[in-house]
Amino acid sequence: MSRPRVLFALRDPALLPDLFDDAALARLRAVADVADRVLVPTGEAGAGGGDGGHGDPDLATADVLVTGWGAPLLDEAFLRRAPRLRAVVHTAGTVKSFVTPAVWDRGVRVSTAAEANARPVAEYTLAMVLLSGKRVLESATAYGRDRTLRGGGPPSPLGNNGLTVGVIGASRTGRQVLGLLAPFDLEPLLYDPLVDSVAARTLGSIAVGLDELLSRSDVVTVHAPSLPETYRMIGARELALMRDATTLVNTARGQLVDTEALTREVVAGRLRAVLDVTDPEPLPRDHPLFEAPGALLTPHVAGSLGNELRRLGASAVGEVERLAAGEDLLHEVLPGQLSTTA
Repeated sequence: MSRPRVLFALRDPALLPDLFDDAALARLRAVADVADRVLVPTGEAGAGGGDGGHGDPDLATADVLVTGWGAPLLDEAFLRRAPRLRAVVHTAGTVKSFVTPAVWDRGVRVSTAAEANARPVAEYTLAMVLLSGKRVLESATAYGRDRTLRGGGPPSPLGNNGLTVGVIGASRTGRQVLGLLAPFDLEPLLYDPLVDSVAARTLGSIAVGLDELLSRSDVVTVHAPSLPETYRMIGARELALMRDATTLVNTARGQLVDTEALTREVVAGRLRAVLDVTDPEPLPRDHPLFEAPGALLTPHVAGSLGNELRRLGASAVGEVERLAAGEDLLHEVLPGQLSTTA
């Protein structure tokens, strides 16, 4: 695909400077003709492909659609208005919400920046694992309350030497978490039904069943995709397997954890929780987790924010460069992968 014509398509054009700095745009324009305007979707996802692009000359001549949050629904109606479209390069994670089977049926290739977006999530997770091992949240709370270094200290374990960390899901994020854990004196366990013991060892972990992971870990961190099979995979029974003072970290999807069951355990003081995602999201303003001493809630900040968005743009530019050079995509999404990925 020599010198493709590129069209940006996302609901908020103001995000473009955050995703693409001048250097990234220069790289893009060196290999592609970039439309001067952004295609802003006007319909809701699932509403028959409303996209503001009916009769749009930029869409009609686009070879590559660079999408972002709020991308148009790419159904048959949309594709009819984009007869030259050959690739969709997404500057975010999942493509499930807007890419339909019609895209692959037409032979359009799809790429995602999910690998780049996984990096800040993995970094957040590493920070929370290490802080949980040191019981920083409990220590800070007790110090602020008592204003003394003596008494009322946090429960053991206190420290990260030999801490057992259970990673649920060898997803893009889960694998990056394992890589970031490698330099530390930790014992990583991995539960993923699609990863055998040999593959787990190459990831620097030990493959175990879910029940064993929950019962052995000091910190459990969730990185499985949100699928019908994983809905509330951490429920009351699974939480009961966890030892007292274990911390559950969830940066994946709130639906993977039974919020009511977790709330009971945390409010009772038996378990700790670090939650960047919840179910529902956000929680009601008067939800007890907001005030529970053993809980830390953050408003979905683990993913790419601020200058981290530049990684997403750089990933997309790299994919367009590969398309222009006739090379394979580095982050291609195939339809068969959707049943096991986020």
